[in-house]
Amino acid sequence: VQLVESGGGFVQPGGSLKLSCVVSGIRFEDYGLGWFRETPEKKLKEIACIDSRDGRIYYDYSVKGRFTMTRDIAKSTMYLEMNNLRRDDTAVYFCAAEEGLGVVSGSCPRDWSYDEWGQGTQVTVSL
Repeated sequence: VQLVESGGGFVQPGGSLKLSCVVSGIRFEDYGLGWFRETPEKKLKEIACIDSRDGRIYYDYSVKGRFTMTRDIAKSTMYLEMNNLRRDDTAVYFCAAEEGLGVVSGSCPRDWSYDEWGQGTQVTVSL
């Protein structure tokens, strides 16, 4: 299984970036998917996810309305479109996947729920 991320970079506040994560070695549509970012305390914070059972998408309050997660099953790729970026969005972003993973009570699964991870991509928001 391999997850390969791309799309990170440097952007000014208010700008936009789109991250991609190409997944290989799995039956993509059977997997729950997630985007995480690393906190200053070096923990992984869940910010968006897709329920493997019905494809519904959920967001953390910190990004809801600014970030959009999608997936293209034909391309085995997940995306995170980030708009109206703020300085506190600066982080290393990771994609993750786990077979059959669902969402409980409307909250994205925590990092320990996932076994498959991308390598991470840096997003820096600054003047």
